[in-house]
Amino acid sequence: MRSSNPHDQTQLLVEPNIFIKQNVFLFISQNSAEISEYLDYFPNSYTVNDISEAQQNIDPQNLPELIVLDIPLNHFQLVGFKVWLTLNQFQKIPIIYNESALKKEDVRQLFTQGLVDDVVSLNSTFKKLPYKVGFIRKLNLSKQQDRKEKQAKERFALVKLYTMRSIDIIISLIALLLSLPLFVLIAIAIKLESKGPVFYTSLRAGKGFKIFRFFKFRTMVTNADKIVDELSDLNIYKAGPKQPHFFKIVNDPRITKVGSFLRNTSLDELPQLVNVFKGDMSIVGNRPLPLYEATTLTTNEWAERFMAPAGITGLWQISKRGSTDMSNEERILLDISYARHRSFKGDLKILLKTPSALIQKANV
Repeated sequence: MRSSNPHDQTQLLVEPNIFIKQNVFLFISQNSAEISEYLDYFPNSYTVNDISEAQQNIDPQNLPELIVLDIPLNHFQLVGFKVWLTLNQFQKIPIIYNESALKKEDVRQLFTQGLVDDVVSLNSTFKKLPYKVGFIRKLNLSKQQDRKEKQAKERFALVKLYTMRSIDIIISLIALLLSLPLFVLIAIAIKLESKGPVFYTSLRAGKGFKIFRFFKFRTMVTNADKIVDELSDLNIYKAGPKQPHFFKIVNDPRITKVGSFLRNTSLDELPQLVNVFKGDMSIVGNRPLPLYEATTLTTNEWAERFMAPAGITGLWQISKRGSTDMSNEERILLDISYARHRSFKGDLKILLKTPSALIQKANV
């Protein structure tokens, strides 16, 4: 087997596709006949018999532009070689494997685990190795740039998430402290008008269909949930069997007088500041839905609305809150639009428009 030791070579700073015979390749092979031909074509290249010998002969001062493996696959040794290359900061050297030295099942394993950059038919393509090196380098550079861009986007998304969560905590905590006297007055008014708890709680579905216990001031009679079916004919949202279902009626007989005032001024929503502080909800988002409504929105067509956090206020509230002419589809499309385009700037706009939407004109 013929070899040329790179230790004695002077590194040539030339483009490989111009002076291809000056390329320095490392062939790991025991096929002396074919290797002799390869070395005739690339006289500055050299060959070793196995991976262990390769580790001893790679010169940090004159690194090969390409490592070509033409030996039976030893998975354990190859993994160790990749680790060794990385530890010595040689991981940028492309590695290709001769197809004829592999079994069919080996090829998939090599690519799946990222152990080689390519598998080629060496005997018929060895003269094109310099161009292969250039292609692999461009491809790896593109992958590296894509990876950096992806990491940058992930970092930005994480910073955005923590920033918005921090804002939710600060706003909800301050609002809770400032509204404590109002909590007391509302609780007294509710108790004076009707028997029952001050707060209404129910299970709701929020972001990612996460189910949590939702808080409001009680605005209805205590058995309101039990008579929903009796009032279904009055529902302003009409839907077919495969459409999303919401339930709301005009002049709902279940609502108390105090409850009507609280609803029309949105004061009934104040206890949801606790949900925001706990992390169940956000200040801005899509409304958390009762489970009987949420379960009708789990199809591919509608489920996207659950990609956004549950919120006290949102796009629906500032658009058509209290409107009696809104269809099921229109409401859910507003939720989906918010989920797709959610941003800090968009949330700020919704917050600024929320005060004018707090007072609703229709009793729904």
